[in-house]
Amino acid sequence: MILLIKLILAHIIGDFFLQPKTWVKEKEKLKLKSSKLYFHIAIHTALLFILVFDITRWPLIIMIGISHFIIDAIKLLFQKKSTKRLWFFIDQALHIISIFCAYYLFTNQVFDISNVISENTLLLITCLLFLTQPVSIIMKVIFNKWNIEKLTKGNESLKDAGKYIGILERLLVFVFIITNHWEAVGFLITAKSVFRFGDLKESKHRKLTEYILIGTLISFGIAIITGIVYLKLI
Repeated sequence: MILLIKLILAHIIGDFFLQPKTWVKEKEKLKLKSSKLYFHIAIHTALLFILVFDITRWPLIIMIGISHFIIDAIKLLFQKKSTKRLWFFIDQALHIISIFCAYYLFTNQVFDISNVISENTLLLITCLLFLTQPVSIIMKVIFNKWNIEKLTKGNESLKDAGKYIGILERLLVFVFIITNHWEAVGFLITAKSVFRFGDLKESKHRKLTEYILIGTLISFGIAIITGIVYLKLI
């Protein structure tokens, strides 16, 4: 396992610490003709040798270096300005997958899916997924009886910011509950109240205040109940 951690650490250092923005821009502009692409791969390979510090692992290191080049090349050739964010996540996911595949291919480790996907793990994933998009849809249905767009008209915000804030706060509350940190839930509610106080004071809109209060209570309530149910089931 320590070898796998070293491989992932090398990727993190090489991709996020030792790759200047100027290199990224040049690679996006020149693509496979950019010398920075090959410097980047060389740095990754050198990092792997340094961190692994075992010359007998050279086939594993070379395989990861080659796969890193192929993945980066595919990203540079196919990504567009409109899909840049999507390709960033695809690129990172493929790098991690390739590291895991190379690790199990060139070591004597046996991958046992039962050790990864247990009953508790599946339950945890189910709860986490439920607290994202499904709860957002449930809350949207609940608020359909009121004209929310009319209440929030004139209060400009980032697109879908409210939805993502709600998802993040529910996930945080869930984590706090299952780790038995109830005090953190209270802190989160207080912090949100402080940030919202200015908006509510300036709006002087009772309906908007009630909407935010109801939404917060429902969101936190669902997350708390989900956390309690998860603890009971495990």
